Amino acid sequence: MIWAAGGGFWWAAGFLLVGIAIGLWRDTYSRSAVLFYELEDDAQQAYVALTEAFDRAASCNGKWHIDAGGNVETLAAWKRNAGAGRIVARQPTTLTYALPSFLKCNITPPALRVGKETLMFLPDVVLVVEKEKVGAVSYDALNIRYQDSQFIESEAVPADAEVISQTWQHPNKSGGPDRRFKDNRLIPICLYETAHLTSSNGLNELVQFSRTGVTQPLVDAVRFLARSTRTKSAASAMPSLQ
Repeated sequence: MIWAAGGGFWWAAGFLLVGIAIGLWRDTYSRSAVLFYELEDDAQQAYVALTEAFDRAASCNGKWHIDAGGNVETLAAWKRNAGAGRIVARQPTTLTYALPSFLKCNITPPALRVGKETLMFLPDVVLVVEKEKVGAVSYDALNIRYQDSQFIESEAVPADAEVISQTWQHPNKSGGPDRRFKDNRLIPICLYETAHLTSSNGLNELVQFSRTGVTQPLVDAVRFLARSTRTKSAASAMPSLQ
């Protein structure tokens, strides 16, 4: 586990893998931390599964972080928003490979951008990085749930998205076009997949993908890593992300 604030770094015990040798030290000259992994077969297999699942999610043409959401409470709001029952604020996000600037490592981990934070999936822990602040989530503590979601897509439809229906931009009560609105147009309804990442120490993020079936391999890989690593001792020392 790593926790950094105000330019200083503190390292907690428990940053170990089963049967894996890790070299960890501070580079006092560059004020960066150095981490070295040598993965044995089971851990290597688990981490490869994670990267493959991550690459599959990254291959989606549409990827968004959901910043906020709320129910549509009035008929007027329902008409303004193409008959949607909920409104979400979302931003395009990225799934890449990256390290935080303070860390030198022989592995460049998958990195998922979630708003102001970035989740970096190292072999034994997920770093939660926001500028100079760094928290951590063990794989034992990481929970990923997902579901298919019907989304009224007012923007460009990703090439790999499945369009399952359509609705009027301004519908009437029966679902037909409300003639009072000029240039009322049909909007596609796409079948997306929404993943919810949470942890006991404060992680709470929603990510949406333009293709279904991409989150379950991530769930399986995280469970595999949780079984392949000894992180329970580190989890009790991890800081709150709230």
